[in-house]
Amino acid sequence: MARRNKILVPEARRGLDALKAKVVQSVNPEDAKFEAAEEVGVPLKKGYNGQLTSEQAGKVGGRLGGSMVRELVKMAQENLSKRQ
Repeated sequence: MARRNKILVPEARRGLDALKAKVVQSVNPEDAKFEAAEEVGVPLKKGYNGQLTSEQAGKVGGRLGGSMVRELVKMAQENLSKRQ
């Protein structure tokens, strides 16, 4: 079953890419996942990556997704503290 992650608000793509780049400290958001893969030792390449195990794919996705969530929580906490 093919999985298609689709952003519900297409206008948010630029902001999500910027957040991803900030989390990985990458200049180019497109390269963020490749940098994360290199950091955890996963042989990710452009195009088809069907040779990766679920564990390897999870290391890359978890690295990016977990870091993005932590950053979003931090941003929300800062916004709440500014309001009070």
